[in-house]
Amino acid sequence: MTIKLLIGAADHTIPITVQQRSTLAPADAFRLIMPIDLATVFKPVWPFPGIRSIANQTETWDHPGPTRNPQFDDGSQADEQLTECVDGVSFAYQLTGFTNVLANLASGVRGEWNFNPDGAGTLIRWTYEFKPLPGRGWIVAGPFAPLWRRYMVAALDRMVQSSEAALRNPAA
Repeated sequence: MTIKLLIGAADHTIPITVQQRSTLAPADAFRLIMPIDLATVFKPVWPFPGIRSIANQTETWDHPGPTRNPQFDDGSQADEQLTECVDGVSFAYQLTGFTNVLANLASGVRGEWNFNPDGAGTLIRWTYEFKPLPGRGWIVAGPFAPLWRRYMVAALDRMVQSSEAALRNPAA
């Protein structure tokens, strides 16, 4: 399967990166976070909606190619495709087709997760790389960026807490 990538080397993008440490080993953090139920960790953080559900997932989310549609609390959605996956190490996806305010700011986003050894645990690094629409880069890099970073920090914190709890209590 050939995947048409949203972002290429010549594109001007605006990355927003967050990171958090986890007590989990990198392979465990990857295994628990990659397939996580997005509705349990993407809660509303003003001014952004949470994720209510996932629709139209084409196949298991564990290799490049599958697509799905995150459904947001405000009734909007996006098209998502898994573009890269290195088991236990990293994965990347792209989001396009936004039906909310992001449709007016960016043609799409590339998300990338890296799970790096950090002593006995993991340093999890998550980047959202926005491809702004012409003339909109200043909005994404300016007033939008700190709001989006706050949204990402909250979601990443929930993911780390959820994955660490799942490993401590596998039957829960």
